[in-house]
Amino acid sequence: MPAVNLEFSPSAMIALNAIIALMMFGVSLELRADDFKRILLAPKAPLIGMLVQFILLPASTCLLTILLPIDPGLALGMILVATCPSGTFSNIMTWLGRGNVAVSASVTAVSSVTAGIFTPLNFALYAGLNPSTRALLTEISVDPVELLLMVLLVLVLPMVLGMLLGKRHPELAHTLEKPLRTFSLLVMLAFVGGAFAKNFAQFIDYFHLFFWLVVTLNGMALLLGYLCARLWRLPEADVRAVTLETGIHNSALGMALIFTFFPQAGGMLLIAAFWGCWQLLSGLLLALYWSRKPPASAQVRALGEGSH
Repeated sequence: MPAVNLEFSPSAMIALNAIIALMMFGVSLELRADDFKRILLAPKAPLIGMLVQFILLPASTCLLTILLPIDPGLALGMILVATCPSGTFSNIMTWLGRGNVAVSASVTAVSSVTAGIFTPLNFALYAGLNPSTRALLTEISVDPVELLLMVLLVLVLPMVLGMLLGKRHPELAHTLEKPLRTFSLLVMLAFVGGAFAKNFAQFIDYFHLFFWLVVTLNGMALLLGYLCARLWRLPEADVRAVTLETGIHNSALGMALIFTFFPQAGGMLLIAAFWGCWQLLSGLLLALYWSRKPPASAQVRALGEGSH
């Protein structure tokens, strides 16, 4: 595969980091300590979700990139996406699909907070296990400490600040939450749209290479979550939550990490950018399918319930 050179200015990278921070701040405004205590009270489903997301999926992705004849840049992008925490849209998809939103919110919150450790650690580990990506990683020379600080700055810190504001000024937080969510989503879509428009020729030229990789990886993630939840005999609503948590990741964080640490690795960005679009489509289709089939024996809680 020839080199893929995508064009992005330093100001665009800063803007993307700011967008992610704003999204995390807005989402965490209505997060409470109860969302984390819920794991201690009923740990089975959230722990299975964390197990799949931080251990089974990255390991399976690494194995997939070794078995398939994949360009190192694309393989590195797949590993990075697989090691990112679950995305906030998984909560909405779980709600639409009549899943257990409490489980979904718990996994999203904990995975986002712990991403400062697990994302850099898993990425360095599994990228190093694949000989082709190991060579590329060595060539790029990523500083793991700098990577850790980056994740903490754009993900964990805004979440902590949002939770603090929500606790001390709940009315203000409730007023700000929806406009912030909508605004950050629109800005993010505009950013991704601009990236596609500016590099349209590159995306078209290599679409046949990254399309099936993203579809396969996303399908594998959803299937892993579903099978593990079924294997541990979780209630149907919990199965849906774990499945969607595993299949929907924070691809915006992945793009920010690529812009910051891998500006010349266009193949990685092709994977992360298309993943961000595809996962919303696949997640929405699955949620709409489940919305027509109420869980057999589970009380489905509305989005945001249990935060008080």
